[in-house]
Amino acid sequence: MLTHLDENNQPKMVDVSLKNETLRIAKASGIIRMSEEAFRAIKENTAKKGPVLQTAVVAAIMGTKKTSELIPMCHPLLISSVKVDIKELKNAFKLFVSVKITGKTGVEMEALTGVSVGLLTIYDMVKAIDKAMVIDEIMLLSKSGGKSGEYVRS
Repeated sequence: MLTHLDENNQPKMVDVSLKNETLRIAKASGIIRMSEEAFRAIKENTAKKGPVLQTAVVAAIMGTKKTSELIPMCHPLLISSVKVDIKELKNAFKLFVSVKITGKTGVEMEALTGVSVGLLTIYDMVKAIDKAMVIDEIMLLSKSGGKSGEYVRS
């Protein structure tokens, strides 16, 4: 039986009240690819909307915290930590989000949402330069804690 459907096939939020609290960590990443001109504007801090990468970091943190408001079956969580890193690639940026809680449910969706919102923020801030940017490879890299244990992408 699917966990988000009840016996009458109606949507429901999973009851986590009987689960044990454990330390849970999830890490996700994604890439935004762009023109050399857009990349240069971000690197040289000449984008008209302001400091793109710093704004993307704040947006990723906010997206992480707002996940339960965006994804219908996600529980509101008391997040302990959100860490955002950005790596430069050739005409691209790879954004990493790591989320940590001590709780009864995992934080995979929070990490993935943080990555998505951070990358969308980069797009928004330089779309006047390059509307053809591509956001891709959004993925869970690892998770730990909870009944299902460890997962590490190979």
